[in-house]
Amino acid sequence: MSGFSFTVLANDGGARTGLIKTARGEIRTPAFMPIGTVGTVKAMLPESVRETGADIILGNTYHLMLRPGAERVAKLGGLHKFMNWPRPILTDSGGFQVMSLAQLRRIDEQGVSFQSHLDGAAYRLTPERSMEIQALLGSDIHMVLDECTPFPSGERETEISMELSMRWAQRSKAAFQAAPGRALFGIVQGGIFPDLRRRSAEALKSIGFDGYAVGGLAVGEGQARMFDVLDVTAPCLPADRPRYLMGVGKPDDLIGAVMRGMDMFDCVLPTRSGRNGQAFTRRGPVNLRNARHTEDIRPLDEACRCLCCRDYSRAYLHHLVKAEEILASMLITWHNLTYYQDLMQGMRDAIAGQRLGAYARAALDLYARGDIDAA
Repeated sequence: MSGFSFTVLANDGGARTGLIKTARGEIRTPAFMPIGTVGTVKAMLPESVRETGADIILGNTYHLMLRPGAERVAKLGGLHKFMNWPRPILTDSGGFQVMSLAQLRRIDEQGVSFQSHLDGAAYRLTPERSMEIQALLGSDIHMVLDECTPFPSGERETEISMELSMRWAQRSKAAFQAAPGRALFGIVQGGIFPDLRRRSAEALKSIGFDGYAVGGLAVGEGQARMFDVLDVTAPCLPADRPRYLMGVGKPDDLIGAVMRGMDMFDCVLPTRSGRNGQAFTRRGPVNLRNARHTEDIRPLDEACRCLCCRDYSRAYLHHLVKAEEILASMLITWHNLTYYQDLMQGMRDAIAGQRLGAYARAALDLYARGDIDAA
């Protein structure tokens, strides 16, 4: 499609580094997308998000359709202008959030009827309406509407759900409003069942998409099963299109998924943890609520380039967390997003240099050792 392209620049085993081009800028892969659910990456200015190294963020169709409303965002110039993020945005379809409202929604062949978690108002989401909402928001990458099968689910239940998602993918493709630089990604479903994952991938390839996502993981199946699914699924996806693992994950999840050929990721962990006093560092997670940080003058991570590590001590961060100050969320989130982006850059460099295996072993070993005690 005109204005959207993906180029693989280097391979190292199953991993690859590349470049996605959109009308609003380039995305270096492997890429981590910070979550901007309601038109903001929580506790961050858009300029600060960019400074961490992010090329693209994720917006949430479900939340934005409820408030302030897709038509209103369009009237105000689109999501990029509305939130002052001029670079690429990927919007999810709304399906995952709707599916999580088990007590408030009803699924049929045509779509989903649900009640807003905000005020109980009735809404209807179909593949066609999801495409319309994402076009109104003006995102650069749209996702098809799918049903995210809960875990655990039996094979027959998962098969029925996957087949419904494939029919919705076909309808999403038919309703997609093409524009220069805009792309549509399909979503592979099938739970933990290899044959269903293969069938789903083949069905999506027959429809044809600009990129392919793997959904329905990181929902309780555990890392080993997730990696097993990726081992089966990634080789089934076109090598010349981006591969997006949805909702993942922890640093070791990201490393393992990149080694299995995935290119794009999103997860609430770095931002949600930042708001709850947990930092991710090269030496593993750090809980800044712990009293051992009370008089620790060191930064979170002495090798980190972020503003938080450059200018503020663990003691000060501990104080802010205990005092429930807003600045705690801002600084720790800034650090966490920088750590995630640096991890992505480290893997991009390692793949380009044909040394991802060594990089991964060193990074995972250091992360597993845990945080160092105060001297």
